Amino acid sequence: MGIKKGQVLELDITDIAFGGKGLARVNNFAVFVDQAVPRDRVIARIIKKKKRHAEARIVEILEPSPHRITPKCRYSGFCGGCKWQGIEYDKQLEYKRNHVSESIERIGMIKDVMVRPVISSEKIFGYRNKMEFSCSDRRWLLPEEMGVEGMDTGFALGLHVPGTFYKVLDTEKCFLHPDMGNRILDDVRTFIRKSNIPVYGLRSHEGFWRFVMLRHSAGYDQWMVNIITASEDIEAVRPLGDMLLKKYPEIVSVVNNITSRKAGIAIGEYEVLLGGEPYIKDKIGKYEFKISANSFFQTNTAGAQKLYQAVKEYVSPAGNEMVVDLYSGTGTIPIWISDSVKQVIGIEINQDAVADAEKNCRDNGVSNCRFIAGDIRDKLIKITDRPDVMIIDPPRDGMHKDVVKRVLEIMPGKIVYVSCNPSTLARDLNMMNDKFRVVEIQPIDMFPHTPHIEAVAAIERIK
Repeated sequence: MGIKKGQVLELDITDIAFGGKGLARVNNFAVFVDQAVPRDRVIARIIKKKKRHAEARIVEILEPSPHRITPKCRYSGFCGGCKWQGIEYDKQLEYKRNHVSESIERIGMIKDVMVRPVISSEKIFGYRNKMEFSCSDRRWLLPEEMGVEGMDTGFALGLHVPGTFYKVLDTEKCFLHPDMGNRILDDVRTFIRKSNIPVYGLRSHEGFWRFVMLRHSAGYDQWMVNIITASEDIEAVRPLGDMLLKKYPEIVSVVNNITSRKAGIAIGEYEVLLGGEPYIKDKIGKYEFKISANSFFQTNTAGAQKLYQAVKEYVSPAGNEMVVDLYSGTGTIPIWISDSVKQVIGIEINQDAVADAEKNCRDNGVSNCRFIAGDIRDKLIKITDRPDVMIIDPPRDGMHKDVVKRVLEIMPGKIVYVSCNPSTLARDLNMMNDKFRVVEIQPIDMFPHTPHIEAVAAIERIK
């Protein structure tokens, strides 16, 4: 039977694909069904037809999977924040472990690798320490809101509908960050509505208010509010900062990032401090970190400690190791292992991150870490001594092939690879497979209710 766009089919969901969609097969042809759960029986409509697969949306659930639960959030299924909220948490962990195993075998073409059970998140709600909300001059309505008389569709402050840049829900409450964040967000929403200054149009690229970023310190229960605007108008924004600082003692920083760029990225070209400090402080274990508005910091603080501990266990330090950390960011991993090794050299392309790493070392009394700013492809050549351990923690795209080539030339005694993307982890392991052996992989769940998973791979040189 041929499949066509617009066709309605009855499907049995047999598995879940990386990215979170349910998988069904029609005459061995793959159909990915959004919001479907393994063991669902559904009626679904084909929305895209490609050469090797089709994509579909559920029209009706005929028989729900026993692993389905009622989502806590009214936006579940419409918001891109947490697609798996309707799946039992234990099952989420099982699916994530399977994604890592299947990626290693299918993409990496490496057999019989031990993938350990996923280390779960301490919290499955309220775990995020950073949230970004978009302003829009058009509100995307939920089905129950359509046709409601008097509904204001000309304003939204919230999260995006998945796969779109211009569809924004007016998110009243998000369960992924602590509840105080929702109260702060509601006060910001009220202020912006009453300001009579237009919000930014995501298609017209006109307007003033663009994003609201909230950061929370799990260690000290502090908040930062970052208001991102399209131009500088301190007289318009300062009253908002003053109101928030007065109402919430937990808010210790209010900043205004200004950007005229059209790209939908909540990072300013420059920043103005409206009140308090230009940073908040958080803790991972015994170490303290200052986090500015645009700094990278793991979004699940408790999960970050579990992640870094897994890295440390795979480093298996004896105390005299020389360690090289690629993509070292603001120095969190080097600092975490610093008390157990002789020296850590971090390489990072972002000079601001390197400055933050050096400051974090000073603030924590760490003296055996040094950092090199620049492109890893160029700077790795300057590492003349073979490191005992190399830690690799790349972005989602994984390592550039030139970096892999240089790693293979250096031949460290051991590699600990930290990945937020099982597909690129598997690809990179495949490129190193002739000279290194994967001992085992430890997944850590930093992102409950999403398909995303962190994984730490222990890799040893083949002797």
